[in-house]
Amino acid sequence: KSVRGGDPSAVVGDPVGRETLMAALDAALIPYTPEELIAIGEREARWCRDEMLRAAQDMGMGDDWRAAMERVKEDHVPPGEQTRLVRDLAREAIAFVEERDLIIVPELARDGWRMEMMSPERQKVNPFFLGGECIIVSYPTAEMEHHDKLMSMRGNNRHFSRATVHHELIPGHFLQHFSQQRYRPHRRVFYTPFWTEGWSLYWEMRLWDLGFPRSPEERLGMLFWRMHRAARIIFSLRFHLGEMTARECVEMLVNEVGHERATAEGEVRRSFEGDYPPLYQCAYLIGGLQIRALQQEMVSRGSWTDRQFHDAFLRENCMPIAMMRAILRGDPIPKGFRPVWRFDAGLSN
Repeated sequence: KSVRGGDPSAVVGDPVGRETLMAALDAALIPYTPEELIAIGEREARWCRDEMLRAAQDMGMGDDWRAAMERVKEDHVPPGEQTRLVRDLAREAIAFVEERDLIIVPELARDGWRMEMMSPERQKVNPFFLGGECIIVSYPTAEMEHHDKLMSMRGNNRHFSRATVHHELIPGHFLQHFSQQRYRPHRRVFYTPFWTEGWSLYWEMRLWDLGFPRSPEERLGMLFWRMHRAARIIFSLRFHLGEMTARECVEMLVNEVGHERATAEGEVRRSFEGDYPPLYQCAYLIGGLQIRALQQEMVSRGSWTDRQFHDAFLRENCMPIAMMRAILRGDPIPKGFRPVWRFDAGLSN
């Protein structure tokens, strides 16, 4: 890690270089270069911007997506109500996937998740909700400065949170962890963020396609995160290639995604201070695109149902998505298996 120079709020980090990125991509069985992944991120960002403009127009705000995003951020619950909001949003997402028979949600998983509250110190690095075996909720605390309290509420408003809760709980990370403890648990040693974060990001895209957002405000809430994931590909890889500074990454999140400055700084700290591997931030959307391509292959162009695909995916447990594809398709996996699967080819938004 780099030295902060006495400034605890500084955003620091060191680029790893192209050679290290290529080695990490090879280990993840992804036959793409960093430059190709950046191009995918830029394409996805253009799609998000077009959809943001449509949502702003539907809100009566013309092409001013920033003003529309500002209105969305102001629609937050009062201090102390965040836990009730999370509970209600969790129940809504579970009902949505069960009514459409998209995946099995065991009763113990449906009722067994829990909530924890995030400390003010941790919110400086993770300004939004976190998940896994429980959902960790960002909220304003008495110890915070007034400005930080507002940022916490604005950054975790109703519409951002509606997309966050299903990502962190069900059908996202909580259901993932629930399955990992019960099916082939030995495969957790093959951990890759493309499987872990890609699964929850895939569901963001899948629920969008199924009409989960009911209003332009809810669409903007989901689009904020989709744009954020596209930006993560671009800024994280460019940072590690030595093409962007940490401060430029913060400015990108503020100006192109719609972050509050405090949440942008927290995201960039999280990305580069050494607690996450260099490909982690791009793994959300790239992993989601891999899983979506596999779903289209097995369901849309194959003979599986959605539920069969989603249940089988979780029960195989963690591994590179290219290896998951070979297993689900029944392909032979010879010693030294190196996939050439170009998962992005022909995908449509």
